[in-house]
Amino acid sequence: MDDRQIVKLTKDGKVKEVESLLKEGANVNATDNHNRPLLLLACINNDAAMVKMLVENNADVNQQGDDMDSPFLYTGAAGQTEFLKLFLKHGARFDVFNRYYGSALIPACERGHVETVRLLANVEGYPIDHVNRLGWTALMEAVILGDGSKKYQEVVKILKDAGAKLDIPDKDGITPLQHARARGYREIVKLLEQ
Repeated sequence: MDDRQIVKLTKDGKVKEVESLLKEGANVNATDNHNRPLLLLACINNDAAMVKMLVENNADVNQQGDDMDSPFLYTGAAGQTEFLKLFLKHGARFDVFNRYYGSALIPACERGHVETVRLLANVEGYPIDHVNRLGWTALMEAVILGDGSKKYQEVVKILKDAGAKLDIPDKDGITPLQHARARGYREIVKLLEQ
């Protein structure tokens, strides 16, 4: 069976047609020409009905495309918390990393996706202090790439309350607290000093 048809139908949001092809033996983990799996395409389209149906048909939530995104990693970066909850129940792995050798939590912190951070930071066994290729943890990304606003203050508080190590430095030996001070993020400095 040609994967192009099911890929197109997935991109077009044709849930019933995709489900019908799966019943006829189509590959639920078929990919497009960038090796992006159907489930990732559904996540990119924020298509909840398609995501749910594909997961119910055993789509791999950890399957990575050419750019190293998987459905689980992508939804963390996109702040798609409901999809993350579903993927956590269906085999999401914490040892699969994106092209920056980052987890789903790190870009969620960078982008200030508060509810996504709250979910992931409190999942038992989640690598909250994972260090990516840049030498940054989720906390470091929130401080360096955030803007110090309320949502980033909340992200820092969630990470702190979840037990993140506050003193892991970057490759230059600079801690999140030192970065927060240098940027004038007073509220974040207070959180990190307590």
